[in-house]
Amino acid sequence: MRRPNSRRKPPLRPEPGDDPVLVRNSALDLLARREHSEQELSRKLAARKFDPQLIESTITELIDEGLLDNARFAESFVHSRYQRGQGPHKIRSELRGRGIDDDLVAACLEDGELHWSELAQQVREKRFGPAQPTNFKERTRQMRFLQQRGFTSDQINGVFRE
Repeated sequence: MRRPNSRRKPPLRPEPGDDPVLVRNSALDLLARREHSEQELSRKLAARKFDPQLIESTITELIDEGLLDNARFAESFVHSRYQRGQGPHKIRSELRGRGIDDDLVAACLEDGELHWSELAQQVREKRFGPAQPTNFKERTRQMRFLQQRGFTSDQINGVFRE
């Protein structure tokens, strides 16, 4: 019979940082949910207290096997954020924060299928309606909104020229 104040001891588990199979399985679990950049995956595995050398070797293996690819991640990320109505400045900033180099970011943002000016117009119309603003205060408010969404000044000015 258990005493009411007794506490159970947690079961003994091996230290997770030393098992390469556990590191790989954790990485694959994360990649199964969505694409990750190398830096992002490394940071998440480090947060799980895995050995840094095992993390590095696991990431190298995943890259060699084609399961982890910064280019594929960046392309997927850009298209996802484009669908959400975010502009190129904001997307560029987020990709840099995830460890993607500037050349790859530029290549993904210059994809011929992405029409940033049209997207800026659609985002403005969705938020404020089809009518152009009638006064300066409202126009600057709408311009500020598009700027916060990450559109360039040329794209924003193009929306209000029409």
